[in-house]
Amino acid sequence: MLTMGIPGDFTVVTPASAAGERMVPEGNRYRSQPNIPSASARRTQAFASSYDAKFEKVVAVLRRDRGLINSIKRVARKYGIDPIHMIGAIVGEHTYNYNTLDSAQSYYIKALSYAGLNIEFEYNGEHVLDFVEKSEFDGCRKGSPDSDGLWSCYERTWDSSFRRRKVGGERYPNKSFNETFFQPLFAGQSFGLGQLSPLTVLKMSDRVNKTSGLRKLDARNASDVYSATMDPSKSLHYMAAIIKDSIDAYKSVARVDISENPGLTATLYNLGDPWSRARKFRSSGRPWPRENYYGWLVNERIKDLEEIL
Repeated sequence: MLTMGIPGDFTVVTPASAAGERMVPEGNRYRSQPNIPSASARRTQAFASSYDAKFEKVVAVLRRDRGLINSIKRVARKYGIDPIHMIGAIVGEHTYNYNTLDSAQSYYIKALSYAGLNIEFEYNGEHVLDFVEKSEFDGCRKGSPDSDGLWSCYERTWDSSFRRRKVGGERYPNKSFNETFFQPLFAGQSFGLGQLSPLTVLKMSDRVNKTSGLRKLDARNASDVYSATMDPSKSLHYMAAIIKDSIDAYKSVARVDISENPGLTATLYNLGDPWSRARKFRSSGRPWPRENYYGWLVNERIKDLEEIL
């Protein structure tokens, strides 16, 4: 039974890892599940379902699909992560942020249908790559940043200089960079098995190219970007890259190793922006990073998820 309640902290002492980082203990820091956002509850109620039912359904689908599980294991090895982190992200997304997972095959079919669509990443007729040529974004290109650094900088600059502001006589919407430029045909913000956004896969393009050899993505080829979000043969790589990036962020910035706590990697997969969150944790004075409602479920039901593998 998935529970909700008022969080209460507890801490556990653990030794430092061999590399000098402190290994975060397994399990949850909160005794009971942090509050679930109302938007997730509305989505679940709209389909006359429950979190328990959705959890059990996605776990059952994954247990049946041995081909998908073998692919997850293979991709996880490439990125040097435990496949349980990928399982946790999939289960969390399809329990809270999506209605349900019917089969991985359905995403292959959707990926093919998206390939023929004429899609452009633009706002009011201006392509995102033309928009970021504005002088406000000049600092983002200094030092030849990788795709993550570049698109993350574009995103921050949008928030600080354009979002809900009037610039050059034009009033810009109070929407995220992703919502403004990367949702040209679809009401949703994320897609596919890993519920990825086009902006997220663009951020991970260089890491995936370096690790797996998949070609780098180009924002002018929107169909290719959507294929990377929808096609499990590609999207699994971007999922693994996101998780590896989160582990690297907390090791590098906060000097803690979260690689043995799938609830934390699931939390960061859900929230995004792991480097900023690692900096906030480092300055917080807390002994350990803490899971959100989504990651709490992953740790609480970890034995069910391990059985899938």
